[in-house]
Amino acid sequence: MTEPVIIQKRPPKSPAVAGILSAFLPGIGSLYNGLYTKGILFILIFAGLVTMQDRGGQPFFGLLLAGFYFFQIIDSVNNAKAINKAAAGELTPEGAPIPAPSIDIPTPAGSIFWGAVLMILGLVFLLGNFNVIDYDRLWDFWPVIVIVIGIKMIADYFSKKNT
Repeated sequence: MTEPVIIQKRPPKSPAVAGILSAFLPGIGSLYNGLYTKGILFILIFAGLVTMQDRGGQPFFGLLLAGFYFFQIIDSVNNAKAINKAAAGELTPEGAPIPAPSIDIPTPAGSIFWGAVLMILGLVFLLGNFNVIDYDRLWDFWPVIVIVIGIKMIADYFSKKNT
């Protein structure tokens, strides 16, 4: 009598392949994971950050590019791991199977802050393209963006604490 051969099922996505693809070209790791919108968005963000490297003399865009590059590698590896966990049907502590992948889709929080920030940034870039405003002069004020985001985070903290 022969022993039955147990063949383990291979995980659907390899975190190593996702990371290597993301290191080769940002966004490709997300495409490998099947997250097509995120992958295309990462490719566009990377192209925009590379294009902006010749604007101004500050190191802000270089640091932003480096941070984004490493973020998207880590993100694609974590997404591959989450896809594998969902495919394996790992159990919850109560013993029930996890019904959906662990990639959560955020629900709307009711704040229009980030939409307004994007609209303002788009308007500033559009005006800069038509030479209505000067980019070199505008980049001197980029720390104001950090200040506004900090004020927004403090306001969110106190609004959540009061509810």
